[in-house]
Amino acid sequence: MPYGAVMTRFGLQIPNFTHDVEDADLFERVASHAVAAEESGFSSVWVMDHFFQLPPLGGPDQPMLEAYTLLGALAARTERVQLGTLVTGVTYRNPGMLAKIITTLDVISRGRAILGIGAAWYDVEHEALGFDFPPVKERMDRLEDAVQICRAMFAEDPATFTGRHHSVREARNLPRPLREGGIPIMIGGGGEKRTLRLVAQYADACNIAGDVDTVRHKIDVLQRHCADVGRDPSEISVTRMSTLMLTDSPEQTAQTRQFLVDAAGAEAAAGFTVGQEDEVVAEVETFAGAGVDELIFNMPLSDVDAVRRAGKLLSLTG
Repeated sequence: MPYGAVMTRFGLQIPNFTHDVEDADLFERVASHAVAAEESGFSSVWVMDHFFQLPPLGGPDQPMLEAYTLLGALAARTERVQLGTLVTGVTYRNPGMLAKIITTLDVISRGRAILGIGAAWYDVEHEALGFDFPPVKERMDRLEDAVQICRAMFAEDPATFTGRHHSVREARNLPRPLREGGIPIMIGGGGEKRTLRLVAQYADACNIAGDVDTVRHKIDVLQRHCADVGRDPSEISVTRMSTLMLTDSPEQTAQTRQFLVDAAGAEAAAGFTVGQEDEVVAEVETFAGAGVDELIFNMPLSDVDAVRRAGKLLSLTG
């Protein structure tokens, strides 16, 4: 596991910024969630890299903070948790500039930055804000360029790389990243032909979703890609992201699960973690046994006390 301890790790993704406070107080509320996560045992804190809120969380009418400005501020408020986006859209920033942004976050946080990156998908905000949204093959080609450029700029000074769509030439990146061994790169997504192969070729971690059978299958696909490219799969951390909903009774659990099935469909609902504390612990142990190194949870609309409750519960399972 290239960027954490050997035990199962837990992360908190903060997916929304609707907290019934004035805009001037919004950051303090978000920071309180990050601090609560750190103090209660989470090992990482993540935010989405979007400029519009996603439809399931209220859509563009809801507030959305820019990811890297926010992470820099959270770095100054925290001491231990690793910090990253889940995940950066490759279309939003020139890769050389992105490498500089991540390095700056690493310096501010004293070596706690992670580069989470993916091929991007939210066409609505691309169109609204003027970002190019090429076909998926080109976005994947750009992703392959970007991870190689970022890796080069994290490891070399100066760095030179020529790709299909992006290049750098004698690119300086000073100050250098602080993290020993370089800033980890996480690629988000479970595409079996291209995405997981890019993980095997270039990444330190992947982020996948789904129920335990899906996760086992994706890990098997990743391991086959590792064999094809001559990579030791133990060098790659497997992370899984889901929504955590702690309940207080069997009735509440059943009602919540039925609501999710009705709202999102059975397949999507299977990717949620819903239940009382003992049920959540059992599910965590199942995913750990399947090969997941870090379980990342979001808790939309939860307050600080709920974050602390979840962190303390999860820390007992690690």
